[in-house]
Amino acid sequence: MKLFSSAADVQALLAKAKGERKEGQVMVAEPILSLAPYVTNLEYRPVEGAVAVHEKEAEAVYVIDGSGTLTTGGTVLDEKRTNATNLSGTGIDGGTVRNIAKGDFTIIPEGTPHQFKPINGPLVMMTMHVPRPVPSAQ
Repeated sequence: MKLFSSAADVQALLAKAKGERKEGQVMVAEPILSLAPYVTNLEYRPVEGAVAVHEKEAEAVYVIDGSGTLTTGGTVLDEKRTNATNLSGTGIDGGTVRNIAKGDFTIIPEGTPHQFKPINGPLVMMTMHVPRPVPSAQ
C-alpha cells in the first residue's frame, strides 16, 4: 500500500523508468500509488506500442509529459489474446484519433481498443486500471 507520492517521487520514478528501459522496449511502468485492487502507474513510452483491449477494466489516463496520439475504438488488426482478460494487436482500423499532450485526461472504457503513439519524444503518463463489474443477466 502506498497512498502518497510527491512530485519529486514521480520524477525519481521517471528517472528509474528511463534507466531500466531496454533497447526496443515499448513501455516501462513504475507504481506511483497502490491501494488494492487499484494501482496507479507511471508509464514511460518512448516508442509506439501495440493495440490493447482490457476486457474487464476501464483505464484512466493523465498525460504527465510529452505529446502523442491516442486512437480508441475501431477494429483491432492481427488480434491476439495476451491473457484471460486482455487482447492486443498491431494496429486499429477506424476508430477515433486524438492528439494528447501534457495535462490532458481521458478514460478508456473496458472493451475499447486503444493505442498510444508518442510524437517528438517520450510520452509519460499516469494510468490506473479500474475493474468494472460484469452486468448480471436478468
